[in-house]
Amino acid sequence: MSWTRTGRGRAATAAVTALAAVALAGCGGLEASGPAAAGGGLSEGVSLEGQTYAVGGKDFDEQLILCQVAVAALESVQATVTDRCNTGGTQAARDALLAGDIDLYWDYNGTGWITFLGETTPIADEQEQYVAVRDRDLAENDIHWIGRTPFNNTYAFAVKEEKAAELNLTTLSDMGAYISSGQPGTTCIETEYSSRDDGMAGLQSTYGFQVQPQILQTGAIYQATADGDCLFGLVFTTDGRIPELGLRVLEDDKKYHPNYNASVTVRGEAYDRNPAIAQVFEPITAALDNATMAELNKQVSADGLAPREVARTWLTEQGFIGGA
Repeated sequence: MSWTRTGRGRAATAAVTALAAVALAGCGGLEASGPAAAGGGLSEGVSLEGQTYAVGGKDFDEQLILCQVAVAALESVQATVTDRCNTGGTQAARDALLAGDIDLYWDYNGTGWITFLGETTPIADEQEQYVAVRDRDLAENDIHWIGRTPFNNTYAFAVKEEKAAELNLTTLSDMGAYISSGQPGTTCIETEYSSRDDGMAGLQSTYGFQVQPQILQTGAIYQATADGDCLFGLVFTTDGRIPELGLRVLEDDKKYHPNYNASVTVRGEAYDRNPAIAQVFEPITAALDNATMAELNKQVSADGLAPREVARTWLTEQGFIGGA
């Protein structure tokens, strides 16, 4: 499966959002269906029998995996689940949640802070960022943010390892200085990053350079960077292709990009029906560190496994759900 990541920001137009809403009304996710997940460790202290949830998610590999994690986890505690994974991009998924078309999906703390709450300055401490988003979004929009993953899937720029060593590139300050020197090399980004509040314009201002980037689909950037077609490629830090392709992630030494730890966002009406839903997801979020998420992503993006299979295998191995 290739990555066609729409991203985390406001890129969806009203027309795209409307089309997504129509699609939601008529179908669920794109994953193959199968038997409900069996009870495991999660079901020992929680039962959501009688509850029904529509679970959504964004349209790239990590989100497809996380969405399937949510579907299986809820099934394992006897909830009835409608799979609406692959809802769309960031704004389409958020709009579906606010409209009640879905009851929950995973989103990123940095997205909540910058895109949904309209802030312009990230909070450097991951827990403080999470608490600020959790409290504000609940007060203003009746959206609950459950848990905070240790993994932080933020934006970064990567360079082929051998080229980074040759050019002595280790930080984004090095990248900015290299570009400003006029030396050759293409900078590749995805479409959304060119217009995001925390995207290319702010990066250039923070690091003091100007460049005309090449726009590629997100999934294509990794291979193009490995092949040398892109010197600097926009990546996501938990992507399993980074080590697979021998890429070096440049340190964001001025801390420009927000923290993108993930949480399960649940609309208030769905949460209030049975607040024990928080007990389902808190241990799962705590178990998802950078290495774990990168490995799960690799199994989909590089190894070609289905997100449903990857999610259920991991949940079973962790003891969260029962085996087949």
